[in-house]
Amino acid sequence: MKFFPTLALSAAIGIAALSSGVQAQTPAAAVIKHYGDIAQATFEDSLSTAKALQVNIAAFLDKPTAATLASAKKSWIAARAPYQQTEAYRFGNAIVDDWEGKVNAWPLDEGLIDYVASEYGTESDENPYYAANIIANPKLSIGGVEVDASKITPALLSDTLQEIDEVESNVATGYHAIEFLLWGQDLNGTEKGAGNRAATDYSLTDCTNGNCDRRRDYLSAATALLITDLEEMTANWQPAGAARVELAAKGDKGGLATILTGMGSLSYGELAGERIKLGLIVHDPEEEHDCFSDNTHFSHFYDAMSIKNVYTGEYKRVDGTVLKGPSLSTLVAAAATGVDAKLTSELNQTEKYMQVMVDEAAKGNTFDVLIGSGNTAGNAVVQDVVDALTAQTKSIEAAISALKLDDIELEGSDSLDNPASITAG
Repeated sequence: MKFFPTLALSAAIGIAALSSGVQAQTPAAAVIKHYGDIAQATFEDSLSTAKALQVNIAAFLDKPTAATLASAKKSWIAARAPYQQTEAYRFGNAIVDDWEGKVNAWPLDEGLIDYVASEYGTESDENPYYAANIIANPKLSIGGVEVDASKITPALLSDTLQEIDEVESNVATGYHAIEFLLWGQDLNGTEKGAGNRAATDYSLTDCTNGNCDRRRDYLSAATALLITDLEEMTANWQPAGAARVELAAKGDKGGLATILTGMGSLSYGELAGERIKLGLIVHDPEEEHDCFSDNTHFSHFYDAMSIKNVYTGEYKRVDGTVLKGPSLSTLVAAAATGVDAKLTSELNQTEKYMQVMVDEAAKGNTFDVLIGSGNTAGNAVVQDVVDALTAQTKSIEAAISALKLDDIELEGSDSLDNPASITAG
């Protein structure tokens, strides 16, 4: 199922009266501006929590103990919450899509970065760098050219190693590279338990698994690069930033189309399909988004929250304050009260089903456990989330029609549109 609504913006969102000789914002323009304000706030929060993560990683590297490692892990999980709430800004905003892979690309072949267990294997037909182990190897041959990796720097990670050989799973940067470096591999399959990397992997006096100095350098470089990348996108969403300028240039109709494209594509093709249903079909923990930390339940929860934030015009910041303003909900209600009421109810219902998944994770039944083959009850919890996201996407389609927008194509997913192809493959 894919969604392709049509036509032009409702006349109800017309030109506002002139005030003091200057044309006031249209209702649509006010909504679009506030949409940008929420983007600015969520990226600012993503940046501030990444800086807190860097502080805790520095403390860990200064004194690598189980306690300081636990603090670094806790700050990584905290940093994910605001970042995931930026994801509704993908799909419609090219400036975000072109950048997003730097910080949130997944899944990754972790053998590119560091040592892995024997069951990981040593080679892949799709990826010649599947087990390159940058941390253990100061020299690397790329396309027959020897690369000096003796110094692990942010530039080496971003300019040389990220997506080597144009293989998307060669992820050398971003949240998930840092996640792997903190947790290590999750070798529990669909049983309970996350990665369990030893703090001594970073000790200069009691090093385990070798190359602790280079592992420290990699973790520091990846964290510094994450902050640099988040600074870039935070600047883009400032009032005169590139993302705001690009959005404003689309006008009312184009701006609303951008908002709804992001909402619907994240809801259906990306979240319901690629991130959730695919894992449920193949029962494979490798398809979980935060697969080393088993934080996937929160990752999905905050993705769903991102969609709701954009629609309601409300975002709860990490400091507890709530940013409120002109909402898409109000525009849709003016055009079709029933559509708004239904979509609002469905967004709330999705949040409830996501909360069930979060509550299960608190009992040890994390996403990888829930999708396990034969776990009928767990599979049902995940399927409820997929069904709720699919239902709300139909109402997002209805909202697009109510506002009479044209040529919007939402992301689809074989996992939802053609599941037999996934099973057969």
